[in-house]
Amino acid sequence: MTGLASPILSKRERIVSRKLIELLFSKGSSRSTSAFPLRIVFMEKAREENEEPVQILISVSKRHFKRAVKRNRVKRQIREAYRHHKSILTEKIAEDKSLAIAFIWQADELYDSQQVGRCVKRLLGKVAENV
Repeated sequence: MTGLASPILSKRERIVSRKLIELLFSKGSSRSTSAFPLRIVFMEKAREENEEPVQILISVSKRHFKRAVKRNRVKRQIREAYRHHKSILTEKIAEDKSLAIAFIWQADELYDSQQVGRCVKRLLGKVAENV
């Protein structure tokens, strides 16, 4: 794994604002790329005071997994992979900019943590190239 990963994913690193979520998914304001089984939607914006450089949202639909246990497992895998590889993005982002990122699960089956980690790393690399 890379660099100094923080032991937790703090509340400040999560997207909690409904306004920001709507802006992230509105047409024209964000970009998207995928590496199956994940799709990533991201948007660059001006950084506000005391704001983290990257904020994330993780979505796993009930359509893919009816049971919450499986949805929570996938979210945990994505969070852990992001936590280990977030330095890919934080090193590239400018001081006055921030990123809002949504990870969206697209598969109907579970994958092991190494596969999810590779997928997250690949997607973060793609985002880093576009920032």
